[in-house]
Amino acid sequence: MATKVTPMKDIRNLGIIAHIDAGKTTTTEGILYRTGLKHKIGAVHEGETTTDWMAQERERGITIVAASVTCYWKGHQINIIDTPGHIDFTVEVERSLRVLDGACVVFDGKMGVESQSETVWRQADKYGVPRVCFINKINQTGGDFYKSLDSIHNRLSKRAFPIHLPIGFEQSINGVVDLVTMKAYTYKDFTDHELVEGEIPADMLDKVKKYRSLLIENAVAEDEAMLEKYFEVGEEGLSEEEIKQAIRSAVLGGNFFAVTGGDGRGVIVEKVLDMVNDYLPSPLDRGSNWGTHPKTGEEIERKPTEADPFAALAFKITTDPFVGKLAYFRVYSGKVTAGSYVLNSTTGEKERVGRIVRLQADKREDVTEVGAGDIAAIVGLKGTTTGNTLCDQANPIVLESITFPEPPVSIAIEPKTKADQEKMSLALQRLAEEDPTFRIRVDDETGQTIISGMGELHLEILVDRMKREFNVEANIGQPQVAYRETIRKDGVEVQGKFVRQSGGRGQYGDVWLRLSQNEPGAGFEFINSIKGGVVPTEYIKPVQQGIEEAMSNGVIAGYPVVDIKAELYDGSYHEVDSSEMAFTIAGSMALQEGVKKAQPTLLEPVMKVVVVTPEEFMGDVIGDLNSKRGRIESMEDLSAGIKEITAFVPLGEMFGYTTNLRSMTQGRASSSMELDHYADVPNNVADAIIAKNSK
Repeated sequence: MATKVTPMKDIRNLGIIAHIDAGKTTTTEGILYRTGLKHKIGAVHEGETTTDWMAQERERGITIVAASVTCYWKGHQINIIDTPGHIDFTVEVERSLRVLDGACVVFDGKMGVESQSETVWRQADKYGVPRVCFINKINQTGGDFYKSLDSIHNRLSKRAFPIHLPIGFEQSINGVVDLVTMKAYTYKDFTDHELVEGEIPADMLDKVKKYRSLLIENAVAEDEAMLEKYFEVGEEGLSEEEIKQAIRSAVLGGNFFAVTGGDGRGVIVEKVLDMVNDYLPSPLDRGSNWGTHPKTGEEIERKPTEADPFAALAFKITTDPFVGKLAYFRVYSGKVTAGSYVLNSTTGEKERVGRIVRLQADKREDVTEVGAGDIAAIVGLKGTTTGNTLCDQANPIVLESITFPEPPVSIAIEPKTKADQEKMSLALQRLAEEDPTFRIRVDDETGQTIISGMGELHLEILVDRMKREFNVEANIGQPQVAYRETIRKDGVEVQGKFVRQSGGRGQYGDVWLRLSQNEPGAGFEFINSIKGGVVPTEYIKPVQQGIEEAMSNGVIAGYPVVDIKAELYDGSYHEVDSSEMAFTIAGSMALQEGVKKAQPTLLEPVMKVVVVTPEEFMGDVIGDLNSKRGRIESMEDLSAGIKEITAFVPLGEMFGYTTNLRSMTQGRASSSMELDHYADVPNNVADAIIAKNSK
């Protein structure tokens, strides 16, 4: 068992983020090779990579789940998370960024900044994650370091500065010039085992001086003391160590980005690793984490030290074919040992920490304990899901969870055979445990199982995983919209009387209800105004039950009735014939009758849709939203040339929207949507829904 503990100042929790196909996974492979974890570099297109270990990832050549790998470089422990680039799996990036300290953003040197590069960059801004940039593939035909740097300046940030400049162009690239050490580092072939230090090529001196001055001038500007010294002694008077310190402070400030370039398969990733060690934060640099007490709600601080009580966040759950359920977690304070008990403060349950493993993608190494600042996985936690806090039982704390968008795309799914029925339920449950953006529900009206996800590809992959991992064959159908019904008239009084006389004891229940509208979203409210025992106390609860049962099936199209108040104000009973069942039926009859008289109306879910799009597509996006009965709420400038549009659109109009938006904007716009409220359905739409349901 491994017991090696790295000092916290030498730990780097690193995310590798990028647009799809920029070379994140290949760069991770290069890093594993250089740090000695692999004896050869796996190729994505040949399905040999370490972090893309799922069958679907290897077939499609894309990353679907964020994989965690631990490696060591020059005395530093680097926990790497290789995240997906595809918009449908954006939640994997989101939950990884929540627990990472720094990120390396990979760009395709032939394409520069692409749509998903913008999305992941904004996600990193949201979580305040310091970044370094790696422009990949610059040694391939069409690769251009300076052109890609320009696109970073134009579309992401003007505050991106090269630390290294490439020597040569396209296939002739054979190294970099380090602007801090003022040395050249070259190789004969890009897969060489070592970089050779030498002098800067004479024809690059002017360019090197220009970029070095820009780098130092902007780095020292972030630190007052360093800026004063720079004015006193100039660029030449600063030592190599001071320049590194200035760059590090600037990067940690979150508005300065160090840039390098090369080929992710090559020896040049050693320079990327040096940048990670030198300029990205350790858990100590990120400082304290704050949470709340689960009972009192008071704010609690947890310092990144093992002396503080244990607090960690579970950021990912996976089902491993060999060991069962794995919960990836990030420790913010204290430490946890294998075999101990911890509190899941989100659920209030106690959990036993069986085994703790450090992961090298799909391989694992057992460790006895994990301390503050580190990332690992626990085998065998029963009730822990993504976003739960694990903490010391005597010192409970709830850390800020991870919020996930509502999945916008839904489809109906059914097993192909009777034998698949039970297996399908289990498979869906397992997949939902792993993926918080995957939801399952049974439609009460149709009895169909409806699954919801972030996009068509997301659902396609999940159905494919069901088939491969759980041997479940399923048919998928058309999506459904969850409509609701309510009333629009107040003070409607109605009687529900159930009398049945047959041989022997009869049935007798008699109630008077007053129905009114409740606040939108407030749900159902039952008011008991019975006086003088005209309805005995033991029959009050059955009346409420009868009303609630009747509400599950509305009078217009059979959808659930919501947002009403039902006041029980009168009634009568029979000494012998009254029973709980009779009053349940009477309550149910009164509700059905009352809703018919109280102007029933159909409600539809309205989504709050946020679209982030380059300015040139704004007209098309707005026109399209308007055509979907959308109401534009606001338009804001996010950054140069990027607009954010907020609109409210009925869910029924939004199926397939993610795909349409991509084709409308050349894949450069992204959208998120969440359920905002229910609103009255226009008459023409309501008529179509009623006609469809009455067939």
